[in-house]
Amino acid sequence: MSREAQKLDSAAGDGAVGIGVLSLDLLGQVLDRLREPRDRKACRLVSRAFERAEAAHRRALRVLRREPLPRLLRAFPALERLDVSACASLDDASLAAAVAGAGGGLAGLRSVCLARANGVGWRGLEALVAACPRLEAVDLSHCVSAGDRELAAVAAAAGLRELRLDKCLAVTDMGLAKVAVGCPRLEKLSLKWCREISDIGIDLLAKKCPELRSLNISYLKVGNGSLRSISSLERLEELAMVCCSCIDDEGLELLSKGSDSLQSVDVSRCDHVTSEGLASLIDGRNFVQKLYAADCLHEIGQRFLSKLATLKETLTMLKLDGLEVSDSLLQAIGESCNKLVEIGLSKCSGVTDDGISSLVAQCSDLRTIDLTCCNLITNNALDSIADNCKMLECLRLESCSLINEKGLKRIATCCPNLKEIDLTDCGVDDAALEHLAKCSELRILKLGLCSSISDKGIAFISSNCGKLVELDLYRCNSITDDGLAALVNGCKRIKLLNLCYCNKITDTGLGHLGSLEELTNLELRCLVRITGIGISSVAIGCKSLIELDLKRCYSVDDAGLWALARYALNLRQLTISYCQVTGLGLCHLLSSLRCLQDIKMVHLSWVSIEGFEMALRAACGRLKKLKMLCGLKTVLSPELLQMLQACGCRIRWVNKPLVYKD
Repeated sequence: MSREAQKLDSAAGDGAVGIGVLSLDLLGQVLDRLREPRDRKACRLVSRAFERAEAAHRRALRVLRREPLPRLLRAFPALERLDVSACASLDDASLAAAVAGAGGGLAGLRSVCLARANGVGWRGLEALVAACPRLEAVDLSHCVSAGDRELAAVAAAAGLRELRLDKCLAVTDMGLAKVAVGCPRLEKLSLKWCREISDIGIDLLAKKCPELRSLNISYLKVGNGSLRSISSLERLEELAMVCCSCIDDEGLELLSKGSDSLQSVDVSRCDHVTSEGLASLIDGRNFVQKLYAADCLHEIGQRFLSKLATLKETLTMLKLDGLEVSDSLLQAIGESCNKLVEIGLSKCSGVTDDGISSLVAQCSDLRTIDLTCCNLITNNALDSIADNCKMLECLRLESCSLINEKGLKRIATCCPNLKEIDLTDCGVDDAALEHLAKCSELRILKLGLCSSISDKGIAFISSNCGKLVELDLYRCNSITDDGLAALVNGCKRIKLLNLCYCNKITDTGLGHLGSLEELTNLELRCLVRITGIGISSVAIGCKSLIELDLKRCYSVDDAGLWALARYALNLRQLTISYCQVTGLGLCHLLSSLRCLQDIKMVHLSWVSIEGFEMALRAACGRLKKLKMLCGLKTVLSPELLQMLQACGCRIRWVNKPLVYKD
């Protein structure tokens, strides 16, 4: 519990009458200042006044299970934002019943997130839209079964301004036409991976939704005709067209004839786009702020550089990943774009110390620098970055093996605002971490494949980096239980932790991790010394756990699964391949975890065919992704497999030999 919550807890305990006489509005403002959900919950538990205030004041709700949804919608009548993406078994009937039970309590609802809610179809969406007259934003991302009929239901929300349809694979031009006609005030639309949409659908969209400001058509099979249509959108500010292989320079030329309102353009992985096309696009557009051209350009021409110079006062982000660069090119970019805040040079060949030095000498406002796999840079480049980029917040140096603790010392000393650094496969040691420990604002630290790091280095980080939320120690195999003890002593806010192949860790180390109350993602692949005892410690202590990877943890058995089934109630993704679990443990696990959506269970040698059958039937309706051996495809009942697929579960069959690793 935070310090603020402890004060309120004390006040409620010592003088509940004093809390009770405050107005609901005032108590609601107090709750708004509590950042942690558990602190809000603590206030509700100690004071009915706070409970009433939150009921009247709460604006956002994220529901983890289907069963309490009706009660929660009745309890919070002032909701504006509702997220049910974690309700694995949500379907039309349960959604319609919950909406009906709320009465008029959803009249103020503006935003609904139904991402991955594959069980919800047009009937549920019709009921939802009818009950929410002020609905402005809907997220149906990764609802792979959502099609034109579902979009017709959404189109009834005439006031809709934002719609996300990423990977709604069944949507066609017909469904998009329904939305375009029914929601003319649409401002943000994402159609990423909706592969059935063509130039015809985009053309109608552009004609019927003139207020569009943000459009994502990434991975669509549309061509230059779509860009001609999009050019008519006078208010368009953001356009993403990643991996649109049918778009080329001619299309960008057509787009350039439209409004000059564009501020952000993403043509990453568009194989037929060249720097000449980009030069045409940005010609005369003095408001472009973000330009993403990762993995598409083979070279940069002089015309593009000259046009880039016209964006000197506005361009803040530039991504050129995968490009072959030179020192002179980086110098030219620095001179042309000295207001850059972010530069992406990941996997760019030809990046040297001199090139980086000339770039950062002109771009002192840089906050994010991505030099992933730029393996020619040394400490000299880091010295230049430290000297010029005092406001640096994110530095990615994966596979830059020529740097060491001397360069990182300069970064840590001169860049006190550093929040993220990626040193994966850089070979750094404890001495480097001693210097990085000076960065008290550090949130993300990636140290994968740095085998020289030991418990001593982790202790350095723990001593001063209390704001750390993500730590990657993949294959740092010198880390032991003592390192984890030091880590949890100082870094209590960690949410994501990767300990894969750190094979000296035992159940004792997992016992230390049990004190990380905010931990959501934990990777423990191939920790051969841990057992169900250690998993129990994690399950009991880490109540926020969402994703857990136990692949090749050969000693984890049913005891670990029983603990997860009882305590890890929020778990959504689980990998237990190669674990020594039985059908009984698996069945109990899958029947108990109501939020579980994704499970990988390859080579569970102790589970019989009947065990798989019972376990999968217990979870049918909730599972969205499943990974199993090909051999099971012919022995599991066809009726079960059909039922899983009918409920929206995608099964990935793999053919892997049984090989044990350590």
